[in-house]
Order: sequence, then C-alpha cells, then structure tokens
Amino acid sequence: MKSIILFLLVLISFSSCKKSESELDSEVLAIAMPAKKGNVDQVQFVKPVIANAEEVTEEPPINSSQKEQKIIKEANLRFETTDLNSTYNQILKNTTESGASIQNDTEGKDYGSIFRRLIIRVPSHNFDVFLKNISKGISYFDNKEISAQDVTTEYIDIDARLKTKKVLENRYIELLKKATKVSEMLEVEAQLSAIREEIEAKQGQLNYLQDRVSLSTVTIEFYKPVAPDSGIAVSYGMKTWNAVESGFNSFSSFFISLISVWPFLLILGALFYFVKKRFKKKTV
Repeated sequence: MKSIILFLLVLISFSSCKKSESELDSEVLAIAMPAKKGNVDQVQFVKPVIANAEEVTEEPPINSSQKEQKIIKEANLRFETTDLNSTYNQILKNTTESGASIQNDTEGKDYGSIFRRLIIRVPSHNFDVFLKNISKGISYFDNKEISAQDVTTEYIDIDARLKTKKVLENRYIELLKKATKVSEMLEVEAQLSAIREEIEAKQGQLNYLQDRVSLSTVTIEFYKPVAPDSGIAVSYGMKTWNAVESGFNSFSSFFISLISVWPFLLILGALFYFVKKRFKKKTV
C-alpha cells in the first residue's frame, strides 16, 4: 500500500514539473504563432513588443532591509600647519596603514599662505579610523565636513532592473534561435541590441555606485601662513635716475610715433604751404 502511495506522489510531482516547463516555453514562443492560409501552413512571426521591460518580473521585489546598506561617505577637511612636509608624511603614513590611496595631489600658493590639497580614496570600513588618526595633533579645523549618503534603495532598484533586462535578453536570444527568415532575424537582433545597450548602461550605474560605496572620498587641505614679501628701500639718487630714464623713454616713444606718421605730416606741411601762398596773393 505504501509503495502505491509513493508511486502516485512521484507521478504527480513529475506531471507538475512538466507542466511548469511547458508554460515557460509557451511564454517564449508566444510571439511565434502558427497560422493557416488555405491548405498551406505558414508561420506568422509577430514583432515582439514589450512596453516596459520592468514589467517582466521573475521574483518579488527585495526589501531593502534584506540587503546590506549602501552608504557613500565623504569628508572635507582644512586646517593650518607649521610644517607642510611633516604633515604630508603623517597623512601618507596613515593612508598606507588604512589601505587607502592618494588620487590627486595639488600644491599652490594663495595670498599670505602656501597650501597642499590631497584627495584620498579610503576603504569605507576604515573611514572613521582614518579620520581619527589624521586629526591627531590638530587643535582647530578651518573647515570639517563629513557626510553619509544612503543609496541602498537606488542600488537595489538598479540591480533589480538589471536582472530584469538580462531575463528579457535571454528571451530574445531564444526567440532568435527560432527565427527562420532574414527579416525576422534582423527584427529580433534590433530588439536584442537595444536591450543590451540598456544592460550596459545599468551595469555602469551599478559599478559607479559600488565604487563610491566601497571607497570613501576624503579631501584634505592644509596650509602654512607666510609673511608677505617686504619692499626694497630705494635711495633718492636711484629715484632721480629712474625719473630721468623714464623721461628719456617717453621722449623716445614720442619720436618713434612721429616717425611712424611722417606721410601725414608731409601732406599737412604741403597743404599749409599752398594755403599760405594763396592767402598772400589775395592780400597783394
């Protein structure tokens, strides 16, 4: 009796599995439908149309509480130091110990100070420890900004859409295998190309978020005040000589300007001569 019951259970399980597989195949092949025209069987290839790929769901949405939180951490620090090299070496030491890396290193000079600006990518799990270590010995920060942005929902949404696009891609691939005409193949390949572009875009967004989450960004600017350049005392004789030299340069410039306009001066001189000569004839 037990053997008969066991046999019936196995038979029912096998039938349900076969039914599920046939239902899945019917979804993929629903686009290609047989049609009869007279006595000739023809295959009518209907263009696959899916308004929104997101409507194709293989599994229920995942609650954000079921996923690890995705937090983007950033910090912006600015402080004064008495020794730029010593401060840089200390930051470099902490960077190495934390498994971080310097992404950008800039040096410059502002009015009244020289500075150095570092952009450091720190593994997120060492973010707090890194900030604590580089803050040792600093009594005052001119600027200290620390932010944490939760992108868990955005990450899950993009990941779910990416999985949906991949499911849709597989369906188009199966449909392409069953296409028999060149026009049908080209039609499916066009749809498949568009889906793959969307997959690449979603994958790029996901990789960008993951990079921002796994590596925090810390911008550190430290500076050292410097005294303004003192003016050089100039003697009275030097001032007199500078004035004479400046006057000579001005005269030279004026003379060169006159030379450059000599044609106009010549024309004006000739015109003045003829006017004066004619005026004398009238007075005689």
